[in-house]
Amino acid sequence: FPSIMAASFLVNMHYSFLFICLSSILAASLGFTVDLIHRDSILSPLHNPTKTHWERLHDALRRSTSRARYFDVSASRAMVQSPVIAAKGEYLMNISIGSPPLILLGIADTGSDLTWTQCKPCVQCYKQRLPLFDPKKSSSYKKIPCGSPLCYTNLATKTCNSNGDCSYYYSYGDKSYTNGVLASETVTFGSHTPSFPQVLVGCGYDNGGNFNDKGSGIIGLGGGALSLVSQIKPSIGGKFSYCLVPFFKTSLVGKISFGPEALVSGSGVVSTPLVKKSPSTFYYLTLESIGIGNIEFDYRKRSTSSNTKSKYAEEGNIIIDSGTTLTLLPEEFYQDLEAELKKNIKAEPVEDPEGIMSLCYKNDADMDVPIVKVRFAGAELELKPSNTFVKVQEDMVCFAMIPANEMAIFGNLAQMDFLVGYDLEEGKVSFKSANCSHLQF
Repeated sequence: FPSIMAASFLVNMHYSFLFICLSSILAASLGFTVDLIHRDSILSPLHNPTKTHWERLHDALRRSTSRARYFDVSASRAMVQSPVIAAKGEYLMNISIGSPPLILLGIADTGSDLTWTQCKPCVQCYKQRLPLFDPKKSSSYKKIPCGSPLCYTNLATKTCNSNGDCSYYYSYGDKSYTNGVLASETVTFGSHTPSFPQVLVGCGYDNGGNFNDKGSGIIGLGGGALSLVSQIKPSIGGKFSYCLVPFFKTSLVGKISFGPEALVSGSGVVSTPLVKKSPSTFYYLTLESIGIGNIEFDYRKRSTSSNTKSKYAEEGNIIIDSGTTLTLLPEEFYQDLEAELKKNIKAEPVEDPEGIMSLCYKNDADMDVPIVKVRFAGAELELKPSNTFVKVQEDMVCFAMIPANEMAIFGNLAQMDFLVGYDLEEGKVSFKSANCSHLQF
């Protein structure tokens, strides 16, 4: 079963966005492609060579369940806050802010909107290796007044400081936080791309928690109005896409593309609507069913609980997230999938000693698994075995979907080797099967 053997290296598909090579600027409309690097890759500044493959894998699996809990809390509160554990640095994005530009290496977060960095003079700041941003040295830095519509229409938690500036406070899932002022500033992605003036960013003077010293803030890539993607939306036509490569290919990188080039098209493309819900930060899709072999399970009708049935029958019943490793599904629906898999897989079942994965087998090169098909509204994806099973120990493979009581999430193991495109103008997400290691942008 070579595909499952390959899946053993899919340790933690929480990729790091390192904006290294920017190219392909179209004359009529802005477009650029950049490197997409796994956070545990040897090319990542967060790579920890002292950790084993299995330690990195189990770190990733634990983060999947934690991220789901914070998605659920955020959705129920309808608050604009990040559900990620910022200390883990799931993604890194290298951009520059200010005039002259200063490099900001931030956690790129599809689950939050505000882009912020630590600023001088710090009242309380965590240690960082990069120089602190000094707004006094930037000719393009402008603080937003407290009474401005840019303040009270964009921030969920805001106050006025003694100088009449628009102040914000954001907290994250691991109790990390940032407190500062909202400002407009020039953002650039590299020396070969145009600058984006008057982008709203946060200048943090009081920040703490478990942030990594290699980073200097967070870059918001969510769907809300304040996110970086939304603010440059007119220039990129509201389009971006990514392709996730297997982690074991440490010398290669995936790609994320913005602008016209990000349109996913051609033979084999399927698309599903993005559903607008609160909070607008998250990217909601409608899951209709999952098939195991020839048996299809209706996602919207299985639950016997009236509350759960209502929750999962509605449109926008699952979040697509490139920052969560596993796919998380409601308990009753998951049990149906697991029962069918058990009927079809002829291998020795074993228990995950970490207690994270629900369905595991003793690794066998001859192990055969049924085809798994995920059907969203208008789009059906046929997942490869490497999308559905992952090797968690040398002698053990596990189903990469788990039961959860929190928000349902379509994770990145399921998205591996698909070109995934977001078209915010048309309100849809498109998928195309691809070999991301060889895909040319």
